[in-house]
Amino acid sequence: MNLKLVFLVIFSVLYVASPADLPKVRTAYIEASDSESATKALHDDLVSVSKSDDKTLVAFKGAVTTMMAKYAKGIKDKKNLFKEGAELLEFAIENNPENVEIRCIRLSVQENVPKITGYTKEIDEDKQYIIENFNSISNKDSREFVKGYISKSEAFNESERQLLQGS
Repeated sequence: MNLKLVFLVIFSVLYVASPADLPKVRTAYIEASDSESATKALHDDLVSVSKSDDKTLVAFKGAVTTMMAKYAKGIKDKKNLFKEGAELLEFAIENNPENVEIRCIRLSVQENVPKITGYTKEIDEDKQYIIENFNSISNKDSREFVKGYISKSEAFNESERQLLQGS
């Protein structure tokens, strides 16, 4: 086998097996909120993410999996996708409860799911946690993601947005 081909195969396998790039996932998640094709593409990108990976990636995978339920054909598939996604989100929070971005991801799911799912119970808790801990976010990209979500979220009133936007 040609040496270039061997390197190409090895690089391809490593690229496919590596977890997704978090800054790109943040951007893709925002796009996925309004698009079936973007949701499916992000879901495909996150398929290799496992519970042993960065918990923020696990949270994004969970959130996107719940979003996939919207596009599933049957009720059973919708229910299974939603349940799988919610479990991944809860796992991420249990393993990194101080992560403001993960709380924001869960809030984004809770705000956008039908109330019948029962997955809206922590909206107030997550909102309060984000307000109290927003200034502790040290990662610039994470901070911008959370700030961007707050600016569009119906969970936050204008005075809370102003308080956090000035931070």
